[in-house]
Amino acid sequence: MNPNSKLWYLQKNSLLKELSEGELEEMEAKAVMKTAEKDSYIYFPNEPSKVIFFLKEGRVKIGSYSNDGREIIKTILYPGEMFGELGLVGVEKRNDWAKAMDDNVRFCTLSVEDALEIMRHNPEFNIKVTKQIGDRLVKLERKMESLIFKDSRTRIVDFIRDLGREKGRKIGFETLIEHNLTHQDIANLTATSRQTVTTVLNELKAANQINFDRKSILIRDIDKLK
Repeated sequence: MNPNSKLWYLQKNSLLKELSEGELEEMEAKAVMKTAEKDSYIYFPNEPSKVIFFLKEGRVKIGSYSNDGREIIKTILYPGEMFGELGLVGVEKRNDWAKAMDDNVRFCTLSVEDALEIMRHNPEFNIKVTKQIGDRLVKLERKMESLIFKDSRTRIVDFIRDLGREKGRKIGFETLIEHNLTHQDIANLTATSRQTVTTVLNELKAANQINFDRKSILIRDIDKLK
């Protein structure tokens, strides 16, 4: 099967593995494949939540802007993830934006009506989608609590630890994170400054808790990172 086809991608998406072959083919017929270049917006705040997105290649960041114009990143998405899904639970307008982080970001779109129809006929898929939405909301709530109750250094360390557990690869006792995030990206994700991120990373490196370069972070012992 052509690896660039919609059906090939849909079959590889972990969220869609509960669908039957017939349901996948129906989704393929209704889904639209699109691309976005680096730093281009996929959707804006206040747009109608009429479609959901399945990310195929590249990274997408979801965020908003503060009153003084600073970028606040809520999350970064990787291939295989769904986004723009709040339309499935009745949210009529977007409350954030989605922006491509890489060149040639590829994704499929599916109308909310078509997705809801599949969910009605496939309870397992319904449960999986509902769980993902719930997990995202819980994660966002934890992030808000972190902004209120934790200092900048703790937020940065927690971010590195969480990223290691979610996206890292174990190498013996160490954890390697290949991320392509700039210090400014990490600052936007943790509501800190680029200078603070650089300072904390250098302190952790001096204490031999991590090593890092522009594209990766190596955590010596993720359970002892502090």
